[in-house]
Formats: sequence, structure tokens, C-alpha cells
Amino acid sequence: MRVEIWSDIACPWCYVGKARFEKALAAFPHRDEVEVVHRSFELDPGRAKDDVQPVLAMLSKKYGMSEAQAEAGEDNLGAQAAAEGLDYRTRGRDHGNTFDMHRLLHFAGEQGRQDELIQILYRANFAEERSLFTEGAERLVELAVEAGLDAEAVRGVLADPARYADDVRADEREAAELGANGVPFFVLDRKYGVSGAQPAEVFTQALGQAWGARSPLKLIDEGGAEACGPDGCAVPQH
Repeated sequence: MRVEIWSDIACPWCYVGKARFEKALAAFPHRDEVEVVHRSFELDPGRAKDDVQPVLAMLSKKYGMSEAQAEAGEDNLGAQAAAEGLDYRTRGRDHGNTFDMHRLLHFAGEQGRQDELIQILYRANFAEERSLFTEGAERLVELAVEAGLDAEAVRGVLADPARYADDVRADEREAAELGANGVPFFVLDRKYGVSGAQPAEVFTQALGQAWGARSPLKLIDEGGAEACGPDGCAVPQH
């Protein structure tokens, strides 16, 4: 069974939702038969690469809230993250363009290190003092190496803005086609969708339902057709 997760590194509920989903997945009896794929979704795709803004100021401007309201929202998110065992800095974070991170996640997917990289990027963005957005490409290289990727290969991806750009855009188009207008958005076997950072119990239910709904293979067999198997190939006797 495949679970696809549309998310953005700048999305705090994606950070929390991933932890809740993984809690459900860890207890799922068929865990080893579930493939998890991370898909791209930019919350702020029109933001220029060099346009970096404090999170509290961004929230106040985007949602028309006071600074006190923005701080209260961050405090709530911090509490929700802590309940899932996650570190979360409620003050001092910044916000910027995540397109290069999504390109790197597609590269990491080809190397079998996608989940490692996305978790490290989440940690760096939400829990660490150093910025993901103001230190340049070498900061991303450092984090990618921590995820098990080759530094020079990562530099090559970051140096070429066309690398994996089409893959990111394709993910975003597909999200729109699936009706995802926010993240996190979980799609289970292309049959069930779960929107938002739901409680672990909801993910447990969704995993069980999707697993039970898998259609068994229907064999069309008129009988008598020759085939090859472990013991060799049938030789017609005429």
C-alpha cells in the first residue's frame, strides 16, 4: 500500500501531522508493506527567493491579526508539537521560499533518503536557531549530508534551478486535481484522502480502512494455457 503526503517545510501542521501519522503507522500491523512518498506543495509559491520575513510578521500581515494573536497561535502550535515529542521554537523563526528544498526532496527520493531529509528540514526550520532561508545553499548542503546525501551531488542540484523543478510543479498540479487546497494532505492508495494534522487515531482508522479495501487480484483463466514457472516451462505434448 502506498501513502502519499503533500506537505511544505514551512507548514507547522505538516510537521505535527507527520509525527501523528508516524505514530499510527508504527502500530499498524502491515507497517512493512506500506510505502510512504512525500509530495511537494508550496504554501507561498510566489515568494521571491530572497524575500525572508519573520514568522510573526508574516502571520500578522497574511491573516490580518495582531502580533499578540500571532504569538498566541505560535504558542498553541508549540504545545501541540510538544505533545507529539517535537521541539518547536515559538519565537524568532523566519519564513521564506521553499522551492529548492522541494527540489532536493525529489533528488533525495531517488536516493532512498527522502524521509530522512524531510524530517531534518522540519527540525531545522521549527526547532533550531539557524535559519533555513538566510544562510544560502551551503546550509541546505549541510543538512542534506546529514540525511545521507553526497555533498557535491546536492550542490549540483542546487546550482541548476531546472533540476527537479518539473517534478515539484507536477506534484502541485496533482494536488490541485485531487482537491487538496491545504496541507498536510494524505492520500492512501489513491482511494482515501485525509486532510490536516488529524489525531493519530484518525490515521489508524484510515490505514485500516485503506488496507481492507484493497481489491484482490481477479484472475481471468480459460484454462489450458501454457506458462513457465519455478519448475520450468510446460512442453505441449502433441
